[in-house]
Amino acid sequence: MSGACVPLFILPVPRFLPKETDKPAMQKLHLVMGGRVKDPQHLEFTDLNAIDLVGVYPDYASAEEAWRSCAQRTVDDAEMRYVVVHLHRLLEPALHKPA
Repeated sequence: MSGACVPLFILPVPRFLPKETDKPAMQKLHLVMGGRVKDPQHLEFTDLNAIDLVGVYPDYASAEEAWRSCAQRTVDDAEMRYVVVHLHRLLEPALHKPA
């Protein structure tokens, strides 16, 4: 059997699609970075000059994919830690107030 997904059923296409707004969606930048930490239970890096800046991504899904790749590559090293930083929350904090 091939690795392709086979749908079990097909949903009908909606007759009325929602209108697209003139306002573009807010860009939600995410940073993926990692490095060696002093204690695996915390996020204090041992050497800030050695931090691995993986990249900046336009959405959480692509950032998570990059994070997962790096985290899985270093899974056997408990002192290596990768994180996703929600840059959009830091750049526009008024839009992301806690409820």
